[in-house]
Amino acid sequence: MIQVNIHEAKTQLSKIVDQACRGEEVVIAKAATPVVRLTPIAPPTSGRRFGALNGKARVDQRFFEPLPEDELRAWVSNETLFDHLDVQRLW
Repeated sequence: MIQVNIHEAKTQLSKIVDQACRGEEVVIAKAATPVVRLTPIAPPTSGRRFGALNGKARVDQRFFEPLPEDELRAWVSNETLFDHLDVQRLW
């Protein structure tokens, strides 16, 4: 652990930030009393990337065919596909 006073932290800020980013624990003290711990912020996640699934997914011709009537009705209403299924028949 590295402990520096406020004056030293102001004059050596770049240096102590680099140390904290390397994983060292940096504490800033006021009148020899620790008051602040300097820690690095985690790097942002990359998020979405256009084309990330390129070559990993396929869309065949069935995608472009019209939906069955019951499925189309479920998309345009508050109904679900399960409202139209005979659940007893499935089990």
